[in-house]
Amino acid sequence: MSNLEQTLSIIKPDAVERDLQDKIKEEFTKNGFNIFKEKKIHITKTEAEEFYKVHQTKIFYNNLCEYLSSGPIIVMILEKVEAVAENRKLMGATDPKKAEEGTLRKKYGLSIDKNSVHGSDSQENAKKEILFFFKD
Repeated sequence: MSNLEQTLSIIKPDAVERDLQDKIKEEFTKNGFNIFKEKKIHITKTEAEEFYKVHQTKIFYNNLCEYLSSGPIIVMILEKVEAVAENRKLMGATDPKKAEEGTLRKKYGLSIDKNSVHGSDSQENAKKEILFFFKD
């Protein structure tokens, strides 16, 4: 039986600033994702710190939180069979320079920090991340 999953995707501030959200959303639908829910928000640094808590011991944590809260973002719940893995494949490597041709980060990412999109890295984290932004 097919395993329909949900995953969280964020179009990050650098991509929203460059008005790429429609292009990125089109890539998701073209690749078989259903955008189940979406909203444009601007989170605080405190909310970003909470969201990225798993990375709090890492050197890039503060910059990551500053960045995610630096401008509007678009948070989406994507649905597809194997959504988590499929979204990770579509996004490409964290560093756009190392990302495969055709991936979102290769096409739109500016740097390892400003890589345009976030996606959940596991089913377990997808559930937590979706709840974080879509509590209703």
